[in-house]
Amino acid sequence: MGAFAPIIATLITVILILVIALIVRNIAKRLITRVVSSASTGSSITGRFRRSSAATEGIDALLNERRKQRAETMGSVLKHIASVVIMGTAVLTVLDRLTIPIAPLLTSVGILGVAIGFGAQELVKDFIAGMFMLLEDQYGVGDVIDSGAAVGTVEAVTLRITRLRDADGRVWYVRNGTITRVGNESQGWSRAYLDVPVAWNSDVTTVRAILENVAEEIWADRDFRETLIVQEPDVFGVEQLSDSSLVFRISAKTLPAKQAQVARELRLRVKTALDGAGIPMVASA
Repeated sequence: MGAFAPIIATLITVILILVIALIVRNIAKRLITRVVSSASTGSSITGRFRRSSAATEGIDALLNERRKQRAETMGSVLKHIASVVIMGTAVLTVLDRLTIPIAPLLTSVGILGVAIGFGAQELVKDFIAGMFMLLEDQYGVGDVIDSGAAVGTVEAVTLRITRLRDADGRVWYVRNGTITRVGNESQGWSRAYLDVPVAWNSDVTTVRAILENVAEEIWADRDFRETLIVQEPDVFGVEQLSDSSLVFRISAKTLPAKQAQVARELRLRVKTALDGAGIPMVASA
């Protein structure tokens, strides 16, 4: 029995190491799950406005889904990393306990890792860029972005690629590692601009009063106020001058990606108001 005592002691030690590693891994996974659950909830966009609407509720749902997807993706990555680190450390500890030399093994793994790193450096670059993109919430599904290589609506986001669909319906697959800058048209709010060119001899005060009246009317319209427009439109003075026209500008802060719809409505209302006042619009220089 005494001859088997060291073997039994070693076996018990190995079992304890593996059990402790499994317990630590489960604790780490639970902590990550709790953090992910906390990160997947947040304040809604409707809290920024005085009343809720179908549009803001839809945006809330989209933002919550994006937040949930981002948190779950990062949680999955962190769980895999935790499992590899914890179980890898446990295996190395067991090998050392069994008096198996691990130095040659670590050297071999290091050489293999360097070889894989050189061969898959672009893939690693894509994954790292994808992780930071998700962590920072640079964009998500449904956003309209300019990625440099393509402009379009985001249809899918993974750690390696971003899939976009442009205005012509063409689908673009952009590797995350190749995206050096992103212009996002769908985060927080957008802005609609409308330039109104009128004849050079038009009365500036009259034109400005008409445009301000249009701004007040659209802000008072419940179909637009706080459902598409989040702030009363601003009417600037003369934005441009030429030998044939005066150009006024109207600016409206809108919900994300709603600027085109608001701009179309403003054009219609401005044209109707100017026609009613007998003020012709001209081509701006």
